[in-house]
Amino acid sequence: MGRLFGTDGVRGVANEKLSCELAFKLGQAGAYVLTSKVHKARILIGRDTRISGNMLEAAMVAGICSVGAEAVVTGVIPTSGVAFLTRDYEADAGVVISASHNSAEYNGIKFFNADGKKLPDGIEDRIECIILDGSEEVVLKTGINVGRIVSAANAVAEYKEFLLSTTDTNLRGLKIVLDCAHGAASVVGPRAFTELGAEVVPYYNTPDGTNINDNCGSTYPHKLTQLVAELGADMGFAFDGDADRLIAVDEHGVVVDGDQIMAICALDLKQRGLLKNDTLVCTVMSNLGLDIAMKKNGIRIVKTKVGDRYVLEEMEKGGHSLGGEQSGHIIFLDSSATGDGILTGIQLASVVMRSGKPLSKLADVVTILPQVLVNARVKDEYKEHIMEDEAVKKRIRALEKEFHGKGRVLIRPSGTEPLVRVMIEGPDKKEIERQAVDMAALIESRLA
Repeated sequence: MGRLFGTDGVRGVANEKLSCELAFKLGQAGAYVLTSKVHKARILIGRDTRISGNMLEAAMVAGICSVGAEAVVTGVIPTSGVAFLTRDYEADAGVVISASHNSAEYNGIKFFNADGKKLPDGIEDRIECIILDGSEEVVLKTGINVGRIVSAANAVAEYKEFLLSTTDTNLRGLKIVLDCAHGAASVVGPRAFTELGAEVVPYYNTPDGTNINDNCGSTYPHKLTQLVAELGADMGFAFDGDADRLIAVDEHGVVVDGDQIMAICALDLKQRGLLKNDTLVCTVMSNLGLDIAMKKNGIRIVKTKVGDRYVLEEMEKGGHSLGGEQSGHIIFLDSSATGDGILTGIQLASVVMRSGKPLSKLADVVTILPQVLVNARVKDEYKEHIMEDEAVKKRIRALEKEFHGKGRVLIRPSGTEPLVRVMIEGPDKKEIERQAVDMAALIESRLA
């Protein structure tokens, strides 16, 4: 895998790596692979607000219809809305055209199966091989067998009703600032929180096709921290372009990241007897502070490699109900099979209401240890073998012994670049910065 598909679908600058021709071929091959056993397949298509979305949607739709499938077009809607509606409409597959947190010149295409779940690597491999290698013949339809385009006019309203159904807690009395990143949350986000009773102050909710994620959203929460404090709000929520992740801000304007959100929600679910197996699933990038807090509260941590698809796979395998990533992709599996920033915000605000405690107090359950990330540039063919190097392994063992359980070292190759990422956590930020730089230098001297 990896020639076309990355960790979250196919992504690149629109009209460069991600051309209309490629979008057309992805539509054809994706429809063929995901619906080959269905007589007249239905594929749901949604997008975010970036300017290239209409163009790529048109190419995708053409590809889908050319192999005889029906294209059900929702327009602008969060990624999680496509995942939900794919199941709700009993469609055979779903497609999202979005580059998530990336800037406007980028776009991406990702698929969901009929269950609203991201595709496993093997299915993406098959689609990729059809496009790049011609490994299977995709038969084009003619005459009455050509596919149709159908508009899903009520898609956003139906998704909003689903969001409202995920809580029975009224949010009346809460003042919430929403940073919609000029993206897919711009309409449905404010509507959902308002209908749940909250006083909503929306920002960055006027998309023009070019301003998505432009110094706003979950990767740039700095303005939101100021707004929450200035407006005297109880909390703020920042989404990314396709609204599948959430970063929160407490009433003091302090960021509450994905690890803290997971901890707060895990404790609430456990107290209500709803945290299956008393287990939280997260990735290796989650802060050690999360491990410490969960262990103290009788909650087991299971870790996966980076990527919300791997979190979901582990949740399904173990029968767990909550998992996610430090970046704010949180999966409430009893409600949704994908990360959903709006749903996560609703759950977090509901915990605040039920507990009667401010978000800052709830977030105190996790003490976030300082974390430093340094990249080591190496030859691409060497990066996957980093943990076979004896000098590197020896240095890692020495550092972990020095930490005495109060810090950790994580070394992993980049999935897209000739880099090895060195992440070190520990109580002293200056010291771990020095150690991370030294470790990166050692790796470069061994593998560059």
